[in-house]
Amino acid sequence: MTEPTLDPSRTPTLVGRSSSHFTRVTRLFAAELEVAYAFEVVPDLRSVNAADYAGNPALRLPILRTGATEWFGSLNICRELARRAPAQRRVVWPEHLTDALTANAQELAVQAMSTEVTLIMSQLAGVPKDDAQLAKPQQSLLNMLTWLDDNVEAARARLPQDRDVSYLEACLFCLVTHLEFRKMLDTSGYRALTAFRDEFGQRASAQATTYRFDAP
Repeated sequence: MTEPTLDPSRTPTLVGRSSSHFTRVTRLFAAELEVAYAFEVVPDLRSVNAADYAGNPALRLPILRTGATEWFGSLNICRELARRAPAQRRVVWPEHLTDALTANAQELAVQAMSTEVTLIMSQLAGVPKDDAQLAKPQQSLLNMLTWLDDNVEAARARLPQDRDVSYLEACLFCLVTHLEFRKMLDTSGYRALTAFRDEFGQRASAQATTYRFDAP
């Protein structure tokens, strides 16, 4: 994998955080597709000013700024990165998952990522972990991880063998490693998911996009 070259006149800007799993999905895709980008950090996730999120009215990250255009959300951004890739790559997108197992795996991976964000934002707001309003998202996250652990091997076996990268696997990898990074829960009991994490983590794109907290 060669290092993409920055061209200030054409390089898009990714707006996000190095500690964000949704941001990391896009960084993985950029590395896999060899698309260069500049990086702009969202300074405070508690901000309610859309300007801090490159104009995203949902107050969510990541955002990709391409000239006068902004792309909101990981999937939108990954599609735009694929269009900008210097060479054709075999990408497996969510719409390619036409059987229930793989489609459900994709849905639950993204839902688990969103649920983790809900729990993290509750922590930042000072909500106690045993607060009643967190009981459902906490149990939901555990349920989804158990399902994914039971089904990840079969789901991956149904993906095209000639793929270069799949959105499903990128999301799963970023989810599992983020749970560990944020110390949300102990993932060691999820045998299949941690085995997948170890395998996918050997990719150059995974090693080039490790989580870290951006300097204030």
